[in-house]
Amino acid sequence: MTGPGIGNEAISDKDARARYAREFVAAATVKELQQAMASGRLTSRDIVQAYIERIGLYDKRGPALNAVLELNPEALFIAEALDVERAHKGPRGPLHGIPVLVKDSVDTADMMHTSAGSLALANSYARKDAFIARRLREAGAIILGKANMTEWANMMTDNMPPGYSSRGGQVRNPYGPGVYHPGGSSSGSAAAVAAGFVPVSVGTETSGSILSPARSNSVVGIKPTVGLWSRSGVIPISHIQDTPGPFGTTVEDAAILLGALTGIDQEDPATWASEGRAFGDYTQYLDKDGLKNARIGFVNAFSEETGEIDELSEESRSIIMGVKEVLKDAGACAVDALPPTPAPKHWRSTALVYEFKPAINKYLSNLSPNVPVHSLKELIEFNNNRPEKMLRYGQTTLIRSEATSGALTEPEYIEARAEVERMSRESIDSLLRDHKLDALLFPDILNCAVSAQAGYPSVAVPVGYTQEGKPVAVTFAGSAYSEPVLLRLAYAFEQLTKARKPPRLE
Repeated sequence: MTGPGIGNEAISDKDARARYAREFVAAATVKELQQAMASGRLTSRDIVQAYIERIGLYDKRGPALNAVLELNPEALFIAEALDVERAHKGPRGPLHGIPVLVKDSVDTADMMHTSAGSLALANSYARKDAFIARRLREAGAIILGKANMTEWANMMTDNMPPGYSSRGGQVRNPYGPGVYHPGGSSSGSAAAVAAGFVPVSVGTETSGSILSPARSNSVVGIKPTVGLWSRSGVIPISHIQDTPGPFGTTVEDAAILLGALTGIDQEDPATWASEGRAFGDYTQYLDKDGLKNARIGFVNAFSEETGEIDELSEESRSIIMGVKEVLKDAGACAVDALPPTPAPKHWRSTALVYEFKPAINKYLSNLSPNVPVHSLKELIEFNNNRPEKMLRYGQTTLIRSEATSGALTEPEYIEARAEVERMSRESIDSLLRDHKLDALLFPDILNCAVSAQAGYPSVAVPVGYTQEGKPVAVTFAGSAYSEPVLLRLAYAFEQLTKARKPPRLE
């Protein structure tokens, strides 16, 4: 990708360089951005400036996607410093000089706030970087800003629209602003990548919060094995199910970010088990022929008996059923598989409601004294005192969580958590084992609950669009630490289908 009349040579004219940068970044991959910097055609500063200008055009104007909560005031200076470092020492790696947006639940020790989308934390500055934010900086990435999200990652109430927050307002889907919902809770992280505001971004998931916006915004989303990425410094919901994860427009871009942020974190015991099972470079597993001889369990749909209702339209189902032929043509064996059985919905919600209170109380208790809330109880009171701003959709979930002991000793909780984990893991593992499968393939994101309960990884990949332009996706899922296999399959599938198309924002 070199643009009209532009080769690999440096562009000396300042205005021409800026015009080229604005056109280039809209659809550039991480590798293409690195090639542009390596050749001298663009600097990291050029790239960051072009993304900022694009955000200015489309985030609050035009389609008004509202995906970005705030920008890093130091971003251009950081980019300049990384350009100097590149000139003297060479790049640190594939993310050197690359701008990244992070979800507003990830602590960053800079001039930006971390609020989980809530006005209650609108003035909260993190005391230190989250582990994954530190890893981003060490890799030479530039944290360009914070992405809008569903307030409190959808743990506030029962009927919060995906992508709405009291601090940031409503995120809009670039494929149909105001028509299609953006998915949640990592709504802004996915919408921003889809709109070409950054090449990659960071989201978080407890149950569907990466896969849902990846599907809705037609980008690749990876929900990693719990513990592959550290959760320390990330505003929590559940110490059992929470995980951050990457978004990209391609499997390769998402895989680059996935590898860069792995690592053992002494502050997060979940990462300790990843030693020897995590990799700093997942691109080594990408193979365009990766589907050949693979055995993939093709799950048609969940049913009411399994706890999920298939709400896919007939057109979406037709698109997804065509995937079977793609798999067979690529040399894979598509085995019809019954869906894994998620735990009943009341057990799932019970577990998360109990786990939220101790997790959020610990996080809030460590915030600066100038922040108005330092416990779940104070958060509920803060919201009650500002109903017009804070209670547009209520706070039923916060109230239910506050009513628990916070000690995780209730028999109801212990039973629910044990059954949720047992049923989900046994269900997935037995399917893979009994049918000798490399992975499971789901229509849409119908595995999100069962994979989240198990703590197992998933990769959502665009597969097409309805006639009206609504994105359609499929999800590859597997057992713990099966990211290399899932990425191999997802990449080969992506290379065969080339299904993703960028949205038209004009």
